[in-house]
Amino acid sequence: MTVAEKKHRIIEPDSLIGKRIAKMDAPEKASGRTRYIHDINLSGQLHGKILRSARIHALIKSIDTSAAKALPGVHIVITGADIPDQRPIGVAKDHFPLKVGRVRSERDEIAAVAAESEEIAEAALKLIKVEYEDLPVIGKPEDAIEPDAILIHPEPHGADGTHLHLKQGTSIAHKGKPDNIAMRFDYAHGDVAQGEAESDVVLEDTFKLHYVTHCCMGVSGMIAEFDASGNVLMYSNTQVPFLHKREFAEYLNIDPARIRIIQPPIGGGFGSKLDIYPFEVICLYLARAAKRPVKMLFTREEEFLASPTRQPVLLTLRSGCRKDGTLTFRQVHTLHDNGAYTSWGATTPFVMMQTFSSLYRVPHCDYHTAAVYTNNPYAGSFRGYGNLQATFAIEQHMDMLAQSIGMDPLEFRMKNAQDAGEVTGQGMSFKSCGFKECIRTAAQRSDFSHKFGENQANQKAPGTIKRGIGMASMLHVGGGAKIYPSDGCGTILKMDDFANVTLITGASEIGQGSETVLSQLVCEELGLPISAVTVVNNDTAITPWDVGVHASRTTFIAGNSAIGAAKKAKAKILAVAGKKFEIAEDYLDLRGGFVIKADSGEAVIELSKLLRNLHFQDKAELVMTTFYYEPPSVHQDKGFKGDVSAAYAWGTQVVEVEVDTETGNVKLVKVTGAHDVGRVLNRLGIEGQIEGGIVMGQGYAFTEDLMIENGHMKNPNFRDYKLVTAPEIPEMDVAFIESMDGEGPQGAKGVGEAPAICMAAAAANAIANATGIRLFELPFTPEKVYRALHGQTPKLYWKPWKAE
Repeated sequence: MTVAEKKHRIIEPDSLIGKRIAKMDAPEKASGRTRYIHDINLSGQLHGKILRSARIHALIKSIDTSAAKALPGVHIVITGADIPDQRPIGVAKDHFPLKVGRVRSERDEIAAVAAESEEIAEAALKLIKVEYEDLPVIGKPEDAIEPDAILIHPEPHGADGTHLHLKQGTSIAHKGKPDNIAMRFDYAHGDVAQGEAESDVVLEDTFKLHYVTHCCMGVSGMIAEFDASGNVLMYSNTQVPFLHKREFAEYLNIDPARIRIIQPPIGGGFGSKLDIYPFEVICLYLARAAKRPVKMLFTREEEFLASPTRQPVLLTLRSGCRKDGTLTFRQVHTLHDNGAYTSWGATTPFVMMQTFSSLYRVPHCDYHTAAVYTNNPYAGSFRGYGNLQATFAIEQHMDMLAQSIGMDPLEFRMKNAQDAGEVTGQGMSFKSCGFKECIRTAAQRSDFSHKFGENQANQKAPGTIKRGIGMASMLHVGGGAKIYPSDGCGTILKMDDFANVTLITGASEIGQGSETVLSQLVCEELGLPISAVTVVNNDTAITPWDVGVHASRTTFIAGNSAIGAAKKAKAKILAVAGKKFEIAEDYLDLRGGFVIKADSGEAVIELSKLLRNLHFQDKAELVMTTFYYEPPSVHQDKGFKGDVSAAYAWGTQVVEVEVDTETGNVKLVKVTGAHDVGRVLNRLGIEGQIEGGIVMGQGYAFTEDLMIENGHMKNPNFRDYKLVTAPEIPEMDVAFIESMDGEGPQGAKGVGEAPAICMAAAAANAIANATGIRLFELPFTPEKVYRALHGQTPKLYWKPWKAE
């Protein structure tokens, strides 16, 4: 290209937004070069292992560790008695990392060993002798609230000295009563009695939701090391590194600045890595005592036994409508199996009540719930955060109410769906809302109305294979959720002499593709190819604050933060270019690696050349910017009312099934989805999120079942825990509704949790459309379906307590 051609070169407009862009970490992962925590080893490292309880519920009479300590290769053996500064951990501060005096579940940690190898540590565990005195076991949440139930955590102090506290900043108060209730939520708007009086149809049903677990391909693990000054280095798979810094600093009674957390590539999270867990604290104890690094990795069976689960729920829903199809009220009681200790699963009603109060227009609503202690595994955060359970009930009642008044279920939903600009009874403001378009699009693409009527007519026709189609919709936060003092994220951006960008973000990458989306957003502002960006996001000593990966917040929150830093860099570059070429900076832009004239696209100067001029002039300047984005969401008040998210995501999924009435087997044939995502940023990435969420929801509906019997886990392995595999994955047709959210980065909303939420509800409606049979208990195994078809399923019932 000649000098004249370069001078008058026109840079054509281009955009990365909406394109199909492969994940930036894909080549390393696909080639096997990614180093997970399993692959990391420190000099002088020991291996840690935990002895877990041999009982479900018992007093600990004695622990003898002498034989384990004498085993060659063993460096440290500890019990709770060896840790004088041990304090309770968890959301409600209700369990010690190493149990003293009492065990309450089979995952309970009794002792820990650090040895030269995993094999020696395992051998040492077998030499530890523990004497127990058994106590009665509570295996069902409804039994936990009986007047004569044994107390899992006796008040005011447990046998092990436990005193219950709640995490600072949490808006739920622990009652501190000896009633096995860990947390209670009560919410209301309107007047339910009035709503019921205005109803022409009232339905009441009880739904039973089960245990499932995360099944991350990478098991839990951590490496801990104290240096000579007592500073702490942790290699951790946590989803919330900065919250972990604060918690561990408080726990160790040191300045948070003395704790550094490095996140190796994470082999799956889905919410399982949000809390502080006993194994992490125990790993720190071992490293502190040994004065050497300690590495602790779960076995697959241990991952099943000791990682959190999705919370089981007993849910009674009473709802009504008028003959014209207008919803009148919802009244909900739920009982959550909290397990033996309190993790984030107890707080899922915070999200569930948003669905009960605001999925469709509901003028009158009240919701009462309790999370109760049992001797079962404790429940944590899991993709959807209680919304799968809530939607399972709500969307079945939507179909049933429509049927009761003789209205088409599609028409019924459209009548009650909200529009942009509405504010719900709970105070959520829908500034953008593609709800109706989601319903309409999913219905049209699946030919819902025609197939629904045809299937219904064929229920009594000859033949054992019955086809069914079912619809369900969801509402979820799409712009973070203000549950901490800050829901923000920080970004540091710097550019080198060749227009390469280093993006230092507080947002963690846990497989969701955040590195790629953030790079796209930055490149869109700076007019660069995505190959120009390197993302640094895994070291708390370098990255700025972020609250962590949860609440479908990363694209929205971290994306706005990255854009803010990029805009500041762009403004600085254009100011320099404008001064150099005597062109008003408002008439300049960045495109294709050049500074250009905005109106014509004519290249003014290559960006890398301008940066070198800037960096190497007499008074050199660096293009380095920072930005912190805090969304405009608000904390809910004591009545749980307020605009908790900066945006809200909507979606509708239509499920088509074939039911074999001879065997009860249900085959998932096709899923048609439509999701309001604000705007598609990375089409390939968002397709992957939706497809993965559909399969996760499919497992929840049909195959996955963590079997717990009187506190004992019966299937802690992939042989007996049935994940969905490739041959079972259905045909998928997914559309994206672009509502262009005004606050979102380039108009986008979060969508990470959405696709899993309404699968089970839509499947239940599809089975009903095929057979006329309603199923209120998950999963839909062939046995459950067969029994329902033959009238062998008793009606679910439990007696809800009276709200105080």
